[in-house]
Amino acid sequence: MQIRPLYDRVIVKRIETQRTTASGIVIPDSAAEKPEQGEIVAVGSGRLLQDGTLRALQLKVGDRVLFGKYAGQTVKVDGEELLVMREEDVMGVLEVDAGATRKAA
Repeated sequence: MQIRPLYDRVIVKRIETQRTTASGIVIPDSAAEKPEQGEIVAVGSGRLLQDGTLRALQLKVGDRVLFGKYAGQTVKVDGEELLVMREEDVMGVLEVDAGATRKAA
């Protein structure tokens, strides 16, 4: 099953972070905070403006984004936990620095 968000909503899949401390202690799921980063898996058609026109969203599928701890509404689709939120709830897009990528290679 797929989900298609309406208007200015986006579907975000949380990106799980490392669950161990620097000393190697494993943090159980119940004690760990939910990550505030995710990947956009679907976007709506755009924001409906008062004059009836549709403004395209700035986000696209595949973008890695930052969002607030309590942003969005959690839904389960095919056993996978996803967030449905408005584009305005996204605080920023994480962009990979091209220079850092070349240095790592």
